[in-house]
Amino acid sequence: LWRRPADAGDGDALEEVLGARAGTLDRFDRVQLAEVIRACRRARSLSEAGRELFAVSRTRKRTTNDADRLAKYLATHGLDWEAVRAAGSETRDARP
Repeated sequence: LWRRPADAGDGDALEEVLGARAGTLDRFDRVQLAEVIRACRRARSLSEAGRELFAVSRTRKRTTNDADRLAKYLATHGLDWEAVRAAGSETRDARP
């Protein structure tokens, strides 16, 4: 009957990765960063996550370096691939 909004779990992922800094982000940034975190956690590599996230814009570029684009985006939030993947891995590993 009642369903959670699609972004209801976003705060959990953001808090796992950013800690208290998650509360300092605007809603716009929270939604965007939460989707990036989900893509990174689904992917096996930074390049794979970048290809998923930049699937449309990469077709317009002469050279694509999706991993570099993603790494730079993560860095704007003080993050890197390892931090995003490591944070919350205990939670993912415990799922049935």
